Amino acid sequence: MASHRSRYRLAGLDGQPHPVLDTTYDGLESALTEAQNWCSGQGASCAPAQRGIAVQVRTGTGSWRTIDYPSSCLVPSSSMDS
Repeated sequence: MASHRSRYRLAGLDGQPHPVLDTTYDGLESALTEAQNWCSGQGASCAPAQRGIAVQVRTGTGSWRTIDYPSSCLVPSSSMDS
């Protein structure tokens, strides 16, 4: 059985590729870091529904499966400061 290297991407809460962060990542940690950086920067002014991000992994069959929702991207930035 051939092994494959996991690839990750960031998606909107609708499961579609994220409109700004539409790229693939070699590791889960780098995808999560990119999501958190965007949510505390450019995405901080977006409504929660637009700021929410899902992390997806590419399966062996080539489809994408959601594995995480970074909580820092679902909470308004003013709530994170307290």
